[in-house]
Amino acid sequence: MAIKIYKPTTPSRRNMTGYSFDEITKDTPERSLIVLRKAHAGRDNKGRISVRHQGGGQRQFIRLVDFKRNKIGIPARVSAIEYDPNRTARLALLVYADGEKRYIIAPVGLKVDDAVMTGPAAEIRPGNSLPISNIPVGTMIHNIELKEGKGGQLVRSAGTSAQLLAKEGDYAQVRMPSGEVRLIRQKCYATIGQVGNTDHSNIKLGKAGRKRHMGIKPTVRGTAMSPRDHPHGGGEGRQPTGMPGPKTPWGQPTRGYKTRRNKASSQYIVRGRKSGNR
Repeated sequence: MAIKIYKPTTPSRRNMTGYSFDEITKDTPERSLIVLRKAHAGRDNKGRISVRHQGGGQRQFIRLVDFKRNKIGIPARVSAIEYDPNRTARLALLVYADGEKRYIIAPVGLKVDDAVMTGPAAEIRPGNSLPISNIPVGTMIHNIELKEGKGGQLVRSAGTSAQLLAKEGDYAQVRMPSGEVRLIRQKCYATIGQVGNTDHSNIKLGKAGRKRHMGIKPTVRGTAMSPRDHPHGGGEGRQPTGMPGPKTPWGQPTRGYKTRRNKASSQYIVRGRKSGNR
């Protein structure tokens, strides 16, 4: 995929880049695989903001993506490569031999009219989904399950891929895009290849409006607030935070302070993504 550079007709256009959409073969989504997305602006069931900086944005339809890949042994053909406004990766529209249509995340190298298969007997080709026990060591994979039959939860964003490092007993060691090495049961399914749209990280928005179109509102610095709104607020002119470490608006330590408390999952981490430890 090539990156499109805009003519600098305005100051914001000067540093703006976008997608060329060369790989897109269909402009409109499959009507049977879309649902209307309800906007909640980051509010919970009580109407209170639980996720800040969300609201507005362009109204979009949610594409129903098949992360489970549970049509075992039924061949499918890639009908189209489509754009999904709700994720960074592209989608591939599959038409199965029994006539059913489903969306999957499009990996690098998957093209229209390619054959795709799910199951232990599938070939080691981009887009095919197999149990980890049937995938050779060293293969790049994505859309990895954490629990058998639950569907892929890991490595689904544009340009990412994990590597199968080793197999021992019921578990396999998989290196995540972050560098973390994790144990995953060999019965879990994973998809071969690297997620497409690899140039996504090189896109420059260029102006604040494109961020608002995504439904993301501005973030105000704590030092620019008053003391009643943020621990860093207050003072005449620019002031230091006035405390040993930076804090969230609710007084919790942040920026490097470890908050992860997940004993159930930590036992499966062989090597951490930062220090090399769990």
